[in-house]
Amino acid sequence: MALPREQVSDGLLAELDVFEQLIRPLSDEQWNTPSRCAGWTVGDVARHVVGSMADVAAGQLDGLGTEAVTAREVAEREGRSAAELADECAEVRKAAAGLLPVFDDAAWSAAAPGGFEGTLGDGVEALWFDTWMHNNDIRSAIGAPSVEGPSMAGGISHVCFELRKRGQSDEIVGDPFTWLLVATGRAEPSVIGEGAPFDIYAS
Repeated sequence: MALPREQVSDGLLAELDVFEQLIRPLSDEQWNTPSRCAGWTVGDVARHVVGSMADVAAGQLDGLGTEAVTAREVAEREGRSAAELADECAEVRKAAAGLLPVFDDAAWSAAAPGGFEGTLGDGVEALWFDTWMHNNDIRSAIGAPSVEGPSMAGGISHVCFELRKRGQSDEIVGDPFTWLLVATGRAEPSVIGEGAPFDIYAS
């Protein structure tokens, strides 16, 4: 685990607050705008983010992050408004705030449950990254500027972790935010050129 436990836990909770504030005021038009996540609207992105945290809070960890589980998270929240998803985001954030301190250092460093290849701490970092990156996916879709901020440290740490798992170089080439977009399939490698990272979502 490259980043300190407190930084990861606090980062996730702070990013969930940001996410709630981002989606709550969205109009119906914005909610139904296609995002850069193929096949997903802004609302679908929000359904996945909130659904993932709801699954974690409920202890439903098997297959978390897989296509099947992600599709279920979105489907279960079909038809809910931005305000309704924001309310649920606040609820799962509260649940996470109560759950994170329960784990001691040994549990944090032990293998994560649910089939995730990494420690529990790595898994929490993945949730932090996912929330932050999808925040920026929504902002991109509605024409708002991207936000890097403190959470980008979690994004870089998580993507480097995934690249190392795949035997790929985790050297950051060029602008770090653009590098993250390339590494997650959100931008073409040509925008970086030689030394572009492997897409961590490619099969």
